[in-house]
Amino acid sequence: MKMLEERILQEAAVLPGNIIKVDGILNHRVDIFLIRSIAKEFKRIFKDTKPSIILTAEASGIAIATLVANEFNLPFIFAKKAKSSKMQGALYKSDIYSYTYEQKVTLFVEQKWLTKDSRVLIIDDFLARGEALRGLIDIVKQSGATVSGIGIVIEKTFQKGGDEIRGLGYNICSLAEIESLDNGNIKFRHRV
Repeated sequence: MKMLEERILQEAAVLPGNIIKVDGILNHRVDIFLIRSIAKEFKRIFKDTKPSIILTAEASGIAIATLVANEFNLPFIFAKKAKSSKMQGALYKSDIYSYTYEQKVTLFVEQKWLTKDSRVLIIDDFLARGEALRGLIDIVKQSGATVSGIGIVIEKTFQKGGDEIRGLGYNICSLAEIESLDNGNIKFRHRV
């Protein structure tokens, strides 16, 4: 998605450890015009997969999933990273390692919101090593539901998480694929 790539080149910072900081676009200050365009693109890409619900992980995926759900006129669920006292009943849960927080976290979804009849479109902001995505897929599997597609805003392809998950047969579409961050320079990959 050209608009997204242009904004990344204009505003992103490359930090040590192959971290790309886009907090002025996606995950601290949210550019609603850009997110709306992203949501429309995900609708175009995944409309034929006929999802019945959108799933994301807390917290940065929420803004994106909100607008994607609006485009599809569907509800969305976000997997919580902490079990609150308000979460009643049976839960699906999956342990993942968060590279953002540098610790193990557990994703939680109440079972009443995800059933075996659900067709789930997973939406997230980043895909690098694939930990969060594996956790979301695990929750979908636990419910007996079907993953109808996976939409990622930014994928760091050099960290191989996307390749590994694609190798399992999942339909992943990333709108901006970063091939390298060598010497602080962002280089995009364009699939043919």
